[in-house]
This record gives sequence, C-alpha cells and structure tokens, in this order.
Amino acid sequence: MSNSHTLRLNGAAHEIHAGATLLELIVAFTGHPLRSDGSRVDGGRLGVAAAVGGIVVPRGRWAVYTVDDSDEIEIVTAVQGG
Repeated sequence: MSNSHTLRLNGAAHEIHAGATLLELIVAFTGHPLRSDGSRVDGGRLGVAAAVGGIVVPRGRWAVYTVDDSDEIEIVTAVQGG
C-alpha cells in the first residue's frame, strides 16, 4: 500500500499523502489555515470553489472528502474586476 497519491490539480500532477482530505489540499493550495467547515481561521473571505471529476464539492464537505489516487481536482479562486 502506497503512502502517497498522485492526482491532477488544475491540470498538473500533484502528490499528496494517502488519506488526505480535500480541505488539506485546499489549505496547501491557498496557503490559508482553514476551519473544518472550510472558513478561514482569520475570518477573512476565501473565495475558493473545488470540484472533483467535474462535480463541485460543497465547502462543508471538504474536511470529510478524502482525495483518491488519480482524482482530477480543480480549485478555482474568485478574482475581483473584469
């Protein structure tokens, strides 16, 4: 049994430990510490959405959603302007 998984994050290969949650991946991606409900610890706005295999995972499920080997994950951030 492997101790890590290789998945695709925003189109690029990314390695993460086996049993990691989507919340852990988003923390690593954004650099912001998050609570288990997906909100920022500092109370700021996060502006992030995540989808696995093209299906959006609600923020409240990030902490319990275990990512799997070869998952295709998209993490998008809101950008003001336009």
